[in-house]
Amino acid sequence: MLKNSFQHIPGIGEKTERQLWKSGIINWKSFSQTAQTKLSPKKHESMTDYIKISKKNLQNSNPRFFTELLPAAQHWRIFSAFRNSTAYIDIETTGLDSWGFDITTIALYDGKSIKYYINGQNLDDFIDDIQKYSVIVTYNGKTFDVPFIQNYFGIKLNNAHIDLRYVLKSLGYSGGLKKCEKAMGIDRGDLSGVDGYFAVLLWRDYKQNQNEKALETLLAYNIEDVVNLEILMVMAYNMKVEGTPFFDTYQLPVPQTPKIPFKPDPATIDRIKHEIFSSPDPYQF
Repeated sequence: MLKNSFQHIPGIGEKTERQLWKSGIINWKSFSQTAQTKLSPKKHESMTDYIKISKKNLQNSNPRFFTELLPAAQHWRIFSAFRNSTAYIDIETTGLDSWGFDITTIALYDGKSIKYYINGQNLDDFIDDIQKYSVIVTYNGKTFDVPFIQNYFGIKLNNAHIDLRYVLKSLGYSGGLKKCEKAMGIDRGDLSGVDGYFAVLLWRDYKQNQNEKALETLLAYNIEDVVNLEILMVMAYNMKVEGTPFFDTYQLPVPQTPKIPFKPDPATIDRIKHEIFSSPDPYQF
C-alpha cells in the first residue's frame, strides 16, 4: 500500500490522492513527469521529486521518512512494507506520571517471538533489543509509553512509530485499548477487568508479598497487550485498505494468537479486587 500512497507528499491530501487513483495514477511507478494530471506545474514537480526520494527511502528501509510526513492516522500505510521489522511494545509502571515512577515490566512481540523485561532482572536489555526494529506499534504510546521509556532510560527511540490510538480513532474506535479490543471482538478471558491501575497493584503485591503469581499475572496481562496489538494492527490495516481501490491486493490474514508463556492467577486477581472494593480508599489499601 505504501507505493500506492501520495499523502506523504506536501500538498497532496486525501481528495487529491483519490483523484490521482481515479485518473490511473495508482502508484509511484505510474506517475511520471509526463503523466497527465490536473495538478499545477509546481505541485507536479514536487510530486516528481518526492516520489524519487520516497523510492530511495523505501529501498534504504527508512520508514521514519514516511511517518514524519504522514498524519498519525495515516501511519498504517507503512505497515506491510516494514512488517518484518516491526515490534509491538507496551509498558507497565508504578504510576501514570513519567517523573518519579518506575517501569515495572515491558513486553515486546515481533509477530514471531515474545520478549519480556522485568524491573530488577533484565529491564535494561530492552534498550538494545528495541534497536533491532525499524518500526514500533503501540496504543497511546506517543503520549505515554515512548515518553516514559525515553525519560526512564535516558534514551531516544528513533523507530518509526504507529500509534494505533490515532488509526483506530479514524475508524470510529475510541477509548482505551481494552475498549477497542472489546468493540473489535477480542476477548481477554481471565484477564477481563484487569487494567493499567490493576497492573500497578499486581506489581505491589509481588514486591510486598513476594507473590510470584502476581508477577506472572502481570506478565500475562502485559504480553497479551502486545499480542493483541498485532491483531488490532492487521484488522485496522485491512479496514483502511478496504476504503481504497486496492483491497483485494493488500488484505492481510488476521494472525493467530501465539502461546503466552504466563497465565493469570484467578485467586490473586479475586483477592486484589476484594481488597479494592473493601477499602475506603482503594489507592491506599
